[in-house]
Amino acid sequence: MTTMVEDTRVITGGVDTHADLHVAAALDSVGGLLGVQEFPATAAGYAELLGWLRSLGNLALAGVEGTGSYGAGLARYLAAAGVRVVEVDRPDRQDRHRQGKSDPLPRGGAVEAIRALMVAKRSARQERTQAVNQARALIVTGPEELRARFARRSPAQLIEAIAALRPRPGDVPGYATRVALRELGRRARFLDGQLDRLDELIGPLVTERAPGLLALHGVGPDTAALLLVAAGDHPERLRSESSWAHLCGVAPIPASSGKTAGRYRLNRGGDRQANSALWRVVMVRLRSHEATRAYADRRGKEGLSKKEIIRCLKRYVAREVYRQLRAES
Repeated sequence: MTTMVEDTRVITGGVDTHADLHVAAALDSVGGLLGVQEFPATAAGYAELLGWLRSLGNLALAGVEGTGSYGAGLARYLAAAGVRVVEVDRPDRQDRHRQGKSDPLPRGGAVEAIRALMVAKRSARQERTQAVNQARALIVTGPEELRARFARRSPAQLIEAIAALRPRPGDVPGYATRVALRELGRRARFLDGQLDRLDELIGPLVTERAPGLLALHGVGPDTAALLLVAAGDHPERLRSESSWAHLCGVAPIPASSGKTAGRYRLNRGGDRQANSALWRVVMVRLRSHEATRAYADRRGKEGLSKKEIIRCLKRYVAREVYRQLRAES
């Protein structure tokens, strides 16, 4: 009697993604190269790529470069087809600046919606700041009457004042300066409206996705949105609290100097938006949270610098955030 045993080869796929073309490679279980093939970055190309990988064996894993950019569509397609997908970081620069980053699953669902809205909000906020700075620069170098009229105004007050200007033809440089200020004010006011509309969409999405996160002291919708985007739609992918700390760039790094034995330095790696969100929470708590203020006073008396205290507090907040993310996943 002869027993037939089917030998199914287990393979791993890797994809180098580009705007119009994706290059896929297949490896066997010991790292042997089975083949390399190019596919168009289209829905039909995704299907061809997956079919080619599966024709070579049992596809256990697919590593995709740039799941947040050129590889986003392919990553979503593979995940929907039941393939386990991890992100492959680019070498050198990301290895240096993103130490300890967990491999994220493809983005999708409510968090992907929040991420898209936050992209628009971030650019609108940057452009508003740029318009205000440009207006202030024109005022500083403009006629004395403008400097006296618009000095020491808050950004909101300045925007309303210059948007309401009604320049009258006369002195050419002065007239041109007033026209430029008016247009910058109107641009900034338009961006204010855009920011308000985006907040109206982001707030409910964040509240529905992570009400417990918003309940933490110092965490508002904008901060919560940044933390949710960093974690993705699948926070269970974060294997531990320490992996989340590394992802946010708040994991302590021992200082190597002989003069700083037993001390730690700031981590410059990880997701800088998430790191900024944690810093914002710490700043709010240092102003209005008694327990945080008491902790800062105590550690200051122990000899820690302000930067070291903030680093410790960011790590503590990251721990709180991680628990909420896992509880609500």
